[in-house]
Amino acid sequence: MKIAIGSDHAGYELKRAVYAWLREHGHEAEDMGTYSEDSVDYPDYARKVAEAVARGEYEQGVLLCGTGIGVSISANKIPGIRAALACNPEFASLARQHNNANIICFPARFTDRETVGKSLEKWFAADFEGGRHERRVAKIEP
Repeated sequence: MKIAIGSDHAGYELKRAVYAWLREHGHEAEDMGTYSEDSVDYPDYARKVAEAVARGEYEQGVLLCGTGIGVSISANKIPGIRAALACNPEFASLARQHNNANIICFPARFTDRETVGKSLEKWFAADFEGGRHERRVAKIEP
């Protein structure tokens, strides 16, 4: 699967681990920045990943910032994107099952590599359930 990944400076170190996890699990991952811990603005990287996913260049995306909230809000401004904050594996699974999330966002300052790895496993293993959730997701689109 082709995955776009991005972060701000707060998510940089954890993003490197996520990138490695994606590659180890057979995904084609592209790191869209940032490339250091120098201070940057999270909306720039969230937009870059979200626009690439929305254009269909990547099947899904992963975003990280200090809380995960900023990148979630920013990514969700792009039509066609359903970015979900995942603090644990259960959130990740439900984001796919109920919300058909196409970008998963992680709080780099409040989670660890093991939790993120388990969350990614659950997210990739889950399928959108459709049904009543389809109607709700349709109401999100502009």
